[in-house]
Amino acid sequence: MIDIKSYDLSELKALIVNIHQPEYKALQIFKWLQRGVSSFDEMTDISKNLREELKKIALIRSAKIKQRFTSSYDDTTKYLFELFDGECVESVLMKYEHGYSICISTQVGCNMGCKFCASGLFGKTRDLTASEMLSQITSAQNDRGIRISNVVMMGMGEPLDNFQSSARFLKLVSDENGLNIGLRHISLSTCGIVPGIRKLAELDMPITLSVSLHAPFDDIRSSLMPVNKKWSVNELLAACREYQAVTTRRISFEYALISGVNDTIDCAGQLAEITKGIMCHINLIPANPVAENSFSKPDSITINKFKDILVSLGLTVTVRRTLGADIDASCGQLRKRYREVSSSEAIHKG
Repeated sequence: MIDIKSYDLSELKALIVNIHQPEYKALQIFKWLQRGVSSFDEMTDISKNLREELKKIALIRSAKIKQRFTSSYDDTTKYLFELFDGECVESVLMKYEHGYSICISTQVGCNMGCKFCASGLFGKTRDLTASEMLSQITSAQNDRGIRISNVVMMGMGEPLDNFQSSARFLKLVSDENGLNIGLRHISLSTCGIVPGIRKLAELDMPITLSVSLHAPFDDIRSSLMPVNKKWSVNELLAACREYQAVTTRRISFEYALISGVNDTIDCAGQLAEITKGIMCHINLIPANPVAENSFSKPDSITINKFKDILVSLGLTVTVRRTLGADIDASCGQLRKRYREVSSSEAIHKG
């Protein structure tokens, strides 16, 4: 069966012509899919005959809301979406002064094994299709009756480990006939897959590359992020420089501050040293606690001191404000909790 929501408009036109239908029908179908319909029967301006024909050859992959939690602090909403095969992924909808932003998942689980992240605790089950990435946006929009203007590919999974679907998603989400979210309003986060960064540069899309750096020294970074054993800090920064030379876009370096691990004066100084010559922004993230490790965020004095050192050395730095702290808004936490409850219930019933 064809994953029709992952088709771009030109592919959809070819499909429609192939089943002996007028080409203009493709645009009608494309717009319906981009609105987030979950069945062909919802396409009310499409003939019943065509709808029945489409049912025979295609399916619409949607994201059904399994659980929803809204923060009492800041209106952040955490979604657990159920996919066609029963697997679940998470998204986080955040409200800012400039509008709504959503953090979407690109894989079910993750294989990267970063020690501070709950997403990879169970490994990767499978990649998401472009349609499943889109569906997280349309489901949230339809649920809240809003328009989402910014997208962050920073939820569960590593986008560059699912490169083809991620690239297809970027093309679809920015299509003027669909969601029409400008590429400059989209960020793609990677833990540092160097060949993927180079392939992304070849696409020359004006998205924001967000690199999860988290440590400036190889020994610390390798202890936190297994990917660093394959591509060192120097190799990663070289790829970032190449990416910027092609795209001319500022790079965002994500840095999760972990008490007693990567929050020292030496780390701050080295971070400034290795990012010299790169037009970048440093996003400091006080670490979120995960039950499976003993990591904790530094106190406010340490966080501010780390920031002040970077600023004094000429870097642009922000400390990410905590959103949805009361609803486990960090990626992987809600799916983990759901899996644990489901497993417990299954054992109890058994």
